[in-house]
Amino acid sequence: MSLYSALTIGVAGLRANSSALSGVSNNIANVNTIGFKRTRADFSSLVTTSNANPLDAGAGVNTSAQRLVDAQGQLQSSSSNTDLAVAGSGFFVVGTDAVNGSTGDVLRFTRAGAFSADETGNLRNAAGYYLRGWAAKADGTFVTNASDTTALSTVNIASVSGAAEATANVQINANLKASQTPSAAAATYASTVSATNMASGAVTPDFVRTIQIFDSQGGVRNLNVGFLKDATSPNLWHTEVYASPASDVTTGTGLVDGQVAVGTVAFDATGKFDAANSTLPSTLSFLASSAGAPGAGQVKWATAEGIAAQTVSLDLGSSGSTNGLTQFDSPSVLDSALVDGAVFGSLSGIDISDDGFVTANFSNGVIKKIYQLPLATFINPNGLRAEDGDAYSVGNDSGSLNLKAAGQGVGKIASQTLEGSNVDLAKEFTNLITVQRAYSASSRIITTADEMLDELIRIKR
Repeated sequence: MSLYSALTIGVAGLRANSSALSGVSNNIANVNTIGFKRTRADFSSLVTTSNANPLDAGAGVNTSAQRLVDAQGQLQSSSSNTDLAVAGSGFFVVGTDAVNGSTGDVLRFTRAGAFSADETGNLRNAAGYYLRGWAAKADGTFVTNASDTTALSTVNIASVSGAAEATANVQINANLKASQTPSAAAATYASTVSATNMASGAVTPDFVRTIQIFDSQGGVRNLNVGFLKDATSPNLWHTEVYASPASDVTTGTGLVDGQVAVGTVAFDATGKFDAANSTLPSTLSFLASSAGAPGAGQVKWATAEGIAAQTVSLDLGSSGSTNGLTQFDSPSVLDSALVDGAVFGSLSGIDISDDGFVTANFSNGVIKKIYQLPLATFINPNGLRAEDGDAYSVGNDSGSLNLKAAGQGVGKIASQTLEGSNVDLAKEFTNLITVQRAYSASSRIITTADEMLDELIRIKR
């Protein structure tokens, strides 16, 4: 090997270690950067194949960098509900534009989850990338696709201003007095005749209570549930469910005076509910106000109300149990009426669960899922191409994109949490010393070779 080769080797050492110094410096500078992933300098020797002598085969050193994207950074607590971190594998899907798929919009992938709402309610992080998710359909379900990024939309927390929830379930827990003496009107009772039913007021129920339900617009509707003990059967009660006022509904043939449902409720000899011998419907169905005239046995909300169709499940208990209606020899009493639904409520806050669901909380207690955040996965995340703002794009060595629901074969999402840099400051300072010494040593190669060349030149003198 010539002295000139030694000079070249020394220069290669200077170049490789200066490159490594750049990576170490960048790691140290970003020790507090959210979601930053450190780079590692990998040194490899260079050899020449033209000379079989091992002493003359060396050509110096080369360095390459590897970004350790798959290394988890430390999770740090935060006070903001929209600060997010990924615990495990996966990346948030973000875009450069507020509208997914718009001209100029480019998808990126990041672990930097310091998201906050902009002036229009779109969630974006400190680097200006907009968070993407699957938006909920009108029925509350989500259409997810592992590879179709066009199905994503920008997460906007201002798109839901308020919500009301129609009642879908009513559970009645009550006792009807077993020793109740049948009234005189029970002998001539007929639900279809105004002069002999409870809904018209002509017959006074032995027991009646009002239950409030909520319509599709959050309006409160009163339904009376009246019970009249049968004149001949001690374990049978005539029952009517009717609107108050009756003008809230329009009824078809077989129902009058605002009746919604009529029938009987039966009990066994032990005072427990007997569903098999009861005829009161277990479902209350209301046609929309816009519907035409109701058919036989049908009920619609009055045209003037302008509300949607509604189906309410009426739960009176299970046969042979005491979890609903009972008939014991104690005063008739309504223990409880459990009704779901709610009046209109304004948006009071946003929560994000570990499985990626963005949930809107309303002041009326309604909770509604509005987005589901997917996590992007790659076969080789270290092969992703680094972009500005601690984001990444698909690279030649990363493999193809696959979108997964959080927690399903991928990491979970932690709300009110941020992922810190995965830089180990102590290790970086150690690397800094090592690189500095290696650089100095490489410079000594050059000065030594220079001195030897000088000696060689002196021979001629």
